[in-house]
Amino acid sequence: MKEQQEKYKVLLVDDEPIILRSLKVAIPWDELGLSIVGEAKNGEAALQQIQQTAPHIIISDIRMPVIDGITLMKEVLPRSAKLIFIFISGYGEFEYAREALRLGAFDYLLKPIDHDELVEMLKRARERLDRQKENEQLMLSVQTLSLLARERMLAEFTLGNPRPLQHLKWLENSELEGEYFMAVVRLDDYAALTAKWSAEEKHLWLFAVRNILEEWSLENGALSIFPFYNGEWILLFPASLNDGKRALGEQLIAGIKRYSKLNCSVGISRSTSGIDQLSTVYPLASQALYQRFYSGQAGVFLEEETAAAGNREVQYPKELELSLIESIRTLNLERMLTLFDEMSLFIEAQSLPQPLAERLMIEMSVVLYRQFEHLNTHNDWSIEGLLSKLNGLGTLPDMMNVLKTTFRDWLEQSHKTAAREDGRSIIEKVKRYIESNYHKDLSIEEVSEVADLSISHFCTLFKQISGYTFLEFVTHCRMENAKYILRSSNVKVYQVAPLVGYQDPRYFTQVFKKATGKTPTEYREEHVKQA
Repeated sequence: MKEQQEKYKVLLVDDEPIILRSLKVAIPWDELGLSIVGEAKNGEAALQQIQQTAPHIIISDIRMPVIDGITLMKEVLPRSAKLIFIFISGYGEFEYAREALRLGAFDYLLKPIDHDELVEMLKRARERLDRQKENEQLMLSVQTLSLLARERMLAEFTLGNPRPLQHLKWLENSELEGEYFMAVVRLDDYAALTAKWSAEEKHLWLFAVRNILEEWSLENGALSIFPFYNGEWILLFPASLNDGKRALGEQLIAGIKRYSKLNCSVGISRSTSGIDQLSTVYPLASQALYQRFYSGQAGVFLEEETAAAGNREVQYPKELELSLIESIRTLNLERMLTLFDEMSLFIEAQSLPQPLAERLMIEMSVVLYRQFEHLNTHNDWSIEGLLSKLNGLGTLPDMMNVLKTTFRDWLEQSHKTAAREDGRSIIEKVKRYIESNYHKDLSIEEVSEVADLSISHFCTLFKQISGYTFLEFVTHCRMENAKYILRSSNVKVYQVAPLVGYQDPRYFTQVFKKATGKTPTEYREEHVKQA
């Protein structure tokens, strides 16, 4: 069934009642998709009607008492430039009509009114309103796409992937060429919160926090804000605010607490410059947040202070950390336990005093706990519970035993969760969802929710099993369906684009030619000849 046409509102203005009555009954307003929302006897009364009814089209006599039609238009158009004026004039008022057109009127017609001529005029007016609406929707889509693409570009650079630079030159600006610093805002006890939230509640809470951060950022000079991991946002500030870092962080914590009742902590990096340094300062700000677990309460943690903490420089076992992360990501229990033994040997070989050994194990525990969060297995685990067990233990073997026991239990539970629905069936379910919704504006966040996986875990699993990236598969589905439509119907090319998820026909043509080597028209002509 054809979608019901939106009715545009029309205001009639004339000092002759007989003309108003004839306009109301002689024009097929419903068929034209128009609705009369008011009538006025002069321009002064029309001004009041315009404020009350907000019409799209005004049909007005050009000569009226009090305020004439041209004066009315001069008053209204500066505030409502898209308003369409159609004037009615007598034969002796041609100069007035020409002046009205010069000042922005859509058209005019002479008395006595030719109703068929007016109908055609109204059809053209409606077409203009439809185009204006389409352009507004397209502009909104472009603005939204630009914002999302820019956020994704910044996130990719933060992950250490510079490839977006090749494809998103049009999004770049110079704001990160000057010095800036990064603040990582992370909700406290996020795993515990998500365990009690439904999927809808989680979406609403994260949306609310993002809105709070965006509004606060606009008022406090942030260069940019974008979500990173679940429950975590990145804010970038100019280095000119460097002296007020702690105050900025405290304001962020207070604002989120005030408006959402949620607790968060903030880690802040040193200053740097250049978009390619995002991946360098993110670990610094993130590591500063480890101090959250030393302090036992929410707060602002500066990377400079974290780096200066401790009585001795410790060589952090980064390779060991990466190997442990990989063992958790692949749910390899035996490998994980072996690596914990290697960590114990490392600490012994360094002859670290107990405070430094505890610090290293706490930092490692936090990193590994975050990896379990990325697996998104929805178990009600608490890093605070683990750290409280470690606190006060007197020997390295006792501490390592707690670590191995706790992480073994978590890994085994994760393995059971993963076994309920193996990766291939998850990706098949996601592929079916994409194949049913490819014509919509699909986001990777939405599809990750369908998979019940974190974004990073979903991207890795989808590529491993399907051989496509998320975007590649969406484009593949769109192109296959576009080819089918072109082969099997006479639908015009520009009409095919929105059917397969593209609002801009020109962009659709570019993507289609890149995928097939032919324009949509060339592809259709070739298959028509073959048939």
